[in-house]
Amino acid sequence: MAGGEVKQSTIARPIEWDGLGLHSGIPVRVEMSPSAANSGIVFVRAGEVAGADVEIPALHGSLYSGSRATTLAANAGGAREARIATVEHLLATLYSLEIDNLRVRVDGPELPAMDGSARPLVDRVNAAGREHLPADRGAVTIFESVEIQESGCWIRAEPADRLQLTYSIDFDHPMIGCQTLALRDFDRACFARELASARTFGFLHEWEALRSAGLARGGSLENTVVLDDEGVLNEDGLRFPDEFVRHKVVDLIGDLALLGAPLRAHVSVEGGGHALHHRLVRAIAELATPAHSG
Repeated sequence: MAGGEVKQSTIARPIEWDGLGLHSGIPVRVEMSPSAANSGIVFVRAGEVAGADVEIPALHGSLYSGSRATTLAANAGGAREARIATVEHLLATLYSLEIDNLRVRVDGPELPAMDGSARPLVDRVNAAGREHLPADRGAVTIFESVEIQESGCWIRAEPADRLQLTYSIDFDHPMIGCQTLALRDFDRACFARELASARTFGFLHEWEALRSAGLARGGSLENTVVLDDEGVLNEDGLRFPDEFVRHKVVDLIGDLALLGAPLRAHVSVEGGGHALHHRLVRAIAELATPAHSG
């Protein structure tokens, strides 16, 4: 771009797909369409309230809950409440591929699980192409560190000139153990190469409890890495030796996307999850200074 300016973008062509929700098990159809500059990422629950569509902006102010997945809501607690769950993989993809403006119309309560990773989404967005828009791309900048601790886990954001990520997990399981992933030059190519193919994972001993709680009803070996006490049940095994921490980073990026613009910070996590990610996002939103790149 002239003068080194970075412009906002949207997709060049609409995208449609369908599939089962990981937690709801309900068939869902998704239609993504281009939108104008400065409109942001907006989910649309089709016919949700009295047959009318309800818009849910993909911003931290829409956060509804997030233990096993990230759920957004509009009009929370009201008569016109509408929710959309498991948005993190799509938001991570759009953030990483630098898609700033988009309408995502969904006819069910949750986005489809696909294969449990962001890979099918990356392929669809890349196939649709990217269109630059006549507005500068902003950024979220912090000038002081923020750290949140909870139950022996912590998450921290420190000032930086670009997004850098460090994530560590420690599971008492022979296939996982201690894993750390550090990304210092995060960009579109890095996401596609290092992160997009990493899948959601879960433990067989938790399966029945999750289903009793109304979760994982669409989960299977087709969309989840499932572990018993000894190893991985999926016939094809793992896509990376450290697929587990890589997927945690995908979830983190999807949650950071709720800031509404690219983040300039070094984010470090020790044993986190969606709830801890969301607490950091809210804290950053209070501290951050919006800035235009250029």
